[in-house]
Amino acid sequence: MTDTLKIAYIKAQWHANIVDRSHEGFVASMAESGVAHSVDTFDVPGAFEMPLLAQSLAETGGYDAIVAAAFVVDGGIYRHDFVASAVVTGLMQAQLKTGVPMFSVSLTPHHYQETEVHTAFFREHFVKKGAEAAQAVLRIAALTKARKTRPQAVAAR
Repeated sequence: MTDTLKIAYIKAQWHANIVDRSHEGFVASMAESGVAHSVDTFDVPGAFEMPLLAQSLAETGGYDAIVAAAFVVDGGIYRHDFVASAVVTGLMQAQLKTGVPMFSVSLTPHHYQETEVHTAFFREHFVKKGAEAAQAVLRIAALTKARKTRPQAVAAR
């Protein structure tokens, strides 16, 4: 890890008006942290495309963390459960394979309907989830740095 935390942020474009808000919350929270960082943003068509891109980015060695954001909704055909599970499993496998921490801001609501009320709720909720992802990235980055500089102290905890 360098002095500047390098982060890739992947956003699925299904429901971009909602998902993009997670990026806003993430960027704002990172800026408030005062930690030197840079964020490269990547848009993909849907959630299913996120794990492969995340793994490819991690394999470059250019990122300290990767965040993937999506909104996987029930379109009435039960595919959403499969997609959500495949995405989280794929991110976990990519993280374990590459050693680069990956964070999911992917939500799968049970009963989303494209109404003003639901859309407004999830737009605001994604801002919060993005901020939570930033805090998770910062905590894992601090642990990683501590492990590299004081391996025995971290192991003793």
